[in-house]
Parts: sequence; structure tokens; C-alpha cells
Amino acid sequence: MGYMADRMSEIASLTQRLQAEYPTETAGFLEFLKEAESGVNVSPKDKELINVALSIAAQCEWCIAFHVRNAAKLGATRGELVEAGFQAVIMHGGPAFMWMKRLLQAVDEFVTDEAEDASARGSNK
Repeated sequence: MGYMADRMSEIASLTQRLQAEYPTETAGFLEFLKEAESGVNVSPKDKELINVALSIAAQCEWCIAFHVRNAAKLGATRGELVEAGFQAVIMHGGPAFMWMKRLLQAVDEFVTDEAEDASARGSNK
């Protein structure tokens, strides 16, 4: 398993433990996430790209892993993910630039060549 995939396992373990030990608080948080992501004006992929940038600015490697994986599943390309990362660098400076290391690790682990190829085909329409 890769470094960022390990972060995903840690997220799952943490969530399961919190659901068992603090079910009300955890359910409230998960419901908030669901509602916050339910809007229709920004596409799910664009929301994940925004979350990638915010994850870098917040310097959270678990968040980077989570949102890069989700964005990749929604068809985000390596280029889109890296550009989202640079938006964080614009707003957060040098520390965000250093967190691009974790972004590139997640991109390398979660973005497949097939996703890149499909996205390229879609942009040629």
C-alpha cells in the first residue's frame, strides 16, 4: 500500500472508532458534509478540486489523500489537481508549496492513465 493509501486507511479507522465511541457527534459531522456537498451550482469534481486546494492550505495530508482520490474518481486529471494545488500556493505561500509534495504523492497513487486519457478525449469534443 502506498503512503497516501495508508492515510485513507487511517481515515477509515478513525471514522469507525468515532462512530462507535461518539455516534451523535460523528453522525452530525457526516450529515453536515453530505449537506454541504449537495449543492447543484458547482460540479462534484470542481468541489473536490477546491477541497484539494484547501487541503494543501490547511496542511492536512489525510485531507489531501481523501480529496485527490475523490477528484480522481470523478475524472480530475493530474494537470487539474496540480493547478488546484498551485491555487493554494498563491493564497498560502511557501508552506503550501512544500505540501505540493503530498499532493504529487496522492496524484501518483490515485490518478490513473485511463483517467488522463478519458479526460483528454473529453476535452477534444
